[in-house]
This record gives sequence, C-alpha cells and structure tokens, in this order.
Amino acid sequence: MTLDAKVTWNGRLSFTGTADTGFSVPLGAEAAAGGDDDGFRPIELILTGLAGCTAMDVVSILQKKRQDVTAFTVQAHAERAGDHPKVITSAVLMYQVSGHAIDETALLRAIELSATRYCPAQAMFKSVFPMTLKYTIFEDEGDGRSRLVKQGETSFPL
Repeated sequence: MTLDAKVTWNGRLSFTGTADTGFSVPLGAEAAAGGDDDGFRPIELILTGLAGCTAMDVVSILQKKRQDVTAFTVQAHAERAGDHPKVITSAVLMYQVSGHAIDETALLRAIELSATRYCPAQAMFKSVFPMTLKYTIFEDEGDGRSRLVKQGETSFPL
C-alpha cells in the first residue's frame, strides 16, 4: 500500500499540498518568516492529522456501539521545543462528545482502540512524544444547550 502527496510552490513561502484523494490544502508561513499568512503551517497539519485520525476512529466506533452522538470534536494541543527544528515535545488530545446518554465505558473503549490499534498517526508519534488523552461527555439537552456529565483522563500502553 502506498500513499503519495505533493507540495507545489506558488511563490514566496506559499504552497499548495495535494494527495492521492485530489483534495488540496494551502500551506504558508507567517509574515515574519517571509510568508503571506496564507495557509496552514506544516506542523499544524501534522497536529491536525493526528486529531483527525483519532477523531474518525472514535466517532466511527461510537456509532458502531450505537451511541447517540450529536456533536464530537477532538482538540489537540502540542508543546514544542524552543530551538530549531522546534519539534513537538508533547501533546494533549481532548475528546469532547455530546449526545444522549453517552456511555463512558463505550467512549473509553473507542479512545483505547484508536490509540492502540487503529490510528496510524498515534502509532507513529507515540514513540516520539508523550500524549495525554482527556475526555469530556456532555448531555445534549436540545436547543443548543448541553450539560456536563463527566470528564476525565485516560492512558493506555502508548
């Protein structure tokens, strides 16, 4: 199985990234670095890819477990080294799920399966930097209102 991606220079520090799917994403740099602030920074894409990878796993597993999910996000926060190449040194992934009677055990199992079995981004990065996995469950009360039900932190053999 192969995966191909391409980045094409548009001038200054502006690029367009494409992959096998045919979709594209703008990449750019901040003005202080000679860019035009016109796209994702590559390191942001790495963090977004990590969050997106586990998000797709977890929401898919929750749906298979017949959980009534009405909203779902994964927020990713990374700490970076101060000196170049300014690598990611740690990350916190915050899973936030809203729905009706979401089962905490089902959510924890979905997070575990993503972290230990399905998410290639977590599998790659687990040996590079530590990840803290947090979760929050909200009860969807309708009309845009929700009530905090449970929050916590979990860990697996990452």
